[in-house]
Amino acid sequence: MNTPLKFIHHLIEEEAMQVTFDPAEDEGLVIYNLSLIREDDFEPVLAILKRASRAGLAPSDLARVLQAGEGNDAAVVPEGMVGLCTVCSITFDGVMIRRGAPLHPVGGGVVEVEDGVPRRFTDMLLYDATTIDPLQVLVSQEITDVWGVIREGRGSVLANLRECHMEAEPTVAGILEDLERSRIGGVLEVGAPNAPVLGFGCSPQYFGITILGGTNVMAAVKEAGYQVEINSLRGLIDIGDLEPIDHL
Repeated sequence: MNTPLKFIHHLIEEEAMQVTFDPAEDEGLVIYNLSLIREDDFEPVLAILKRASRAGLAPSDLARVLQAGEGNDAAVVPEGMVGLCTVCSITFDGVMIRRGAPLHPVGGGVVEVEDGVPRRFTDMLLYDATTIDPLQVLVSQEITDVWGVIREGRGSVLANLRECHMEAEPTVAGILEDLERSRIGGVLEVGAPNAPVLGFGCSPQYFGITILGGTNVMAAVKEAGYQVEINSLRGLIDIGDLEPIDHL
């Protein structure tokens, strides 16, 4: 049977609609990515995750370790490997939808950072033009410099771009305040209506929001020379089943 192609923006909508996370209560279901690493690499990789998380380069500092044989219908950790569940930034979309702030997922890209400040998108893949997660593709191209940002505040990180209608601006502001107080955040930049955000022009009457990609921590792992298989949008997990990376 031929399975029809499903572009990423449709998959994002499907996954986001299932998110139940409430930032005000800090509870509910979030979307996770599952990354597979070799058992022998676990300790040094975990050290990298902790350092990247402390640098604020992920949408959340929560994670979960899965051993061989654990997983779900979407992915099971094979023998000789360890799985690391980290929060996917698409969780942000789900929170926005649940709180009545419709948004348009635009794409994922690479953002240049100077002196710790995000400056501009240098690369972008649009969600309605790819069937593969853009950030997963960009990590494979080895064009990030997450370690540069960690060490010197200068480099490039992965980020997603969303558009919201200007009429939703007060609602979005309230959601962002709640997210800042929760364990999930990662907002890089919020643009003004009818203005570019990090150099990317938004639609008329819309404003842009850029969110750190959940794969930044794994990009740092790859930059350090370790093998990692990144599986984006693997499903939903209760935030209560995750714990701070520093506690792993």
